[in-house]
Amino acid sequence: MSVSCIARNELRTPSRNMRLDRAIRTVLLSALLMAPALMVPALAAGADETKPPLRLCADPTNLPFSSDDPAKPGLYLEIGHAVAQKLGRTVSTNWYKSYFGKRTVRETLLSKQCDAMVGLPLIDDFMGPAVIFSKPIAHEGYALVGGKDRKLAGIDDLKGLRVAVQYQSTPQNLLALRDDIQKVTVLSPEEGMAALDQGKVDIAFIWAPVAGWLNKTSSGDKYQIVSTEGDGLLWATAIGFAKASGALRDEVDAVLPSLAPEISALFAKYGVPDGAPVKFGQATQATASSTGAAEPATVGQAASTEKPVQTAAIAADTKGDATAGREVFNGTCAHCHGPDAVQAERKIDLRLLKKRYADDMEQTFWKTVHDGRPAKGMPAWKDVFSDDELRNVYAYLQSVQDTGGSD
Repeated sequence: MSVSCIARNELRTPSRNMRLDRAIRTVLLSALLMAPALMVPALAAGADETKPPLRLCADPTNLPFSSDDPAKPGLYLEIGHAVAQKLGRTVSTNWYKSYFGKRTVRETLLSKQCDAMVGLPLIDDFMGPAVIFSKPIAHEGYALVGGKDRKLAGIDDLKGLRVAVQYQSTPQNLLALRDDIQKVTVLSPEEGMAALDQGKVDIAFIWAPVAGWLNKTSSGDKYQIVSTEGDGLLWATAIGFAKASGALRDEVDAVLPSLAPEISALFAKYGVPDGAPVKFGQATQATASSTGAAEPATVGQAASTEKPVQTAAIAADTKGDATAGREVFNGTCAHCHGPDAVQAERKIDLRLLKKRYADDMEQTFWKTVHDGRPAKGMPAWKDVFSDDELRNVYAYLQSVQDTGGSD
């Protein structure tokens, strides 16, 4: 019977209207009783609504690792979702920029803003015992990137070639004493891949996950990417938890083995290499940063490592261009010290330099920036920027000093 017929009958006979009302109530009651039964398969296939969501810390703009774009969530975020599904949980995400390194971990994971952070380096001195780790989920590090017809089985295959190496990275240290290899310093894997695409180098020796992602998305998959193994070249990554979350860590460890095929497929999806690495020997003073994505330290703009270095006293003689200095600062130093030098953490707030050092501010700047303070995580910039560029940065910092009162 059509809806229009039911309406006409309701108007004509009250008894039929009463019977219809009872029928409707019966249908509605049956639907309500059936609803939980219909929901059971959906809940069994996905999340248990009685369990809290798994809160993940992630960077919204850090592909191939994580992204706030639902179409490209990123390798680490997809691994987190796969783990949550195995645990019968939904996922919520706390977005936070990962380039602040260990500070990112302190202000998210250790501040109870999230439950887990995927992709932390599984090394003894990474924030232990405050951070505990799952079983390894992968091994990541540096890779040789070159044409698919090149032999890339070891360091001797680089003889006579132009090789892009990331500034202050293990590859740069490893090749430093090889006069038969021409080193071209770059400050990011993106810059290394661009140099390769433009024919400026023959090989790039750079951070493998980003190289693989760019090869897949920007370079038409025209390169081979060979992971390397050696001191400071390759290490395990895992899921990190606050030390009080041992029970959750154990739950995750229990499901990780069953996720191995899925995790391997995700690595392939994002172009991140996870094949057998080639052994590449020992490196001196190998360095790696402690970012949330376990990426090596990459900074600033590329420059030749062969430029002559002036002394701080000579370099400080000439005033710089504050406008040009601001551009350099925001492109390089803002990762740690904040855009436009706006930084709430006092020990790295560069607006307080004048308060702290008074007449020694200029000398302190040159000693710190020019030569670096490796123990404090501050690289030497003398091989990256010219003294004129550093003068410009100093001029900019002079313009933003807080001169009100004492520190």
